[in-house]
Amino acid sequence: MIASVHSLPDVITFVVASALMMVGAVSVIVAKNPVHSALSLIMTFFGVAIAFVEMDAQFLAAVEIIVYAGAIVVLFLFVIMFLGVDRDDVVGEPLVGQRSLAVLGVGVTVAGVITMMAHAGWVTGVSALSNRGHSLGGGYSNVNDLGTAIFTTYIYAFEATAALLIIAVVGAVVLARSDRPRENDEEIA
Repeated sequence: MIASVHSLPDVITFVVASALMMVGAVSVIVAKNPVHSALSLIMTFFGVAIAFVEMDAQFLAAVEIIVYAGAIVVLFLFVIMFLGVDRDDVVGEPLVGQRSLAVLGVGVTVAGVITMMAHAGWVTGVSALSNRGHSLGGGYSNVNDLGTAIFTTYIYAFEATAALLIIAVVGAVVLARSDRPRENDEEIA
């Protein structure tokens, strides 16, 4: 067995990503408000994306943020809001201490961005790599293989998934509209 040595930033990144995932996952289950559960799910997805970046899987991290945190959770929130969340349940500040945690989160984010900017080389892209004399590994690209697989081999699976998601949204809309009495019906009767 080969022992691997990890640097302190790797360990810190792993601990932060794990903490985000665990707190987010527990909050999804424990939160009484479904909107808070959906937002906790986004926090869980951000933790998973950080773990993907740490493992040099940047494409998976981008997909995690764009598809799951962006599209799927927005769909969840759309359905939750469409079905109706009673605002009478929330009195005062919905989450105790949320403003201080938000200020702390903004401070940590700004400090992290400033630190990354201070240590960055400010040169990105393929042209930057070729100008420095680095090669991209013989022209092999996983993105090309992934695109070819998605748009040839698995195109029907992706189309079927899209159709199922659209059917689910339409079904939720129909169920939400049929269960709820309209306000105009009371005035007419």
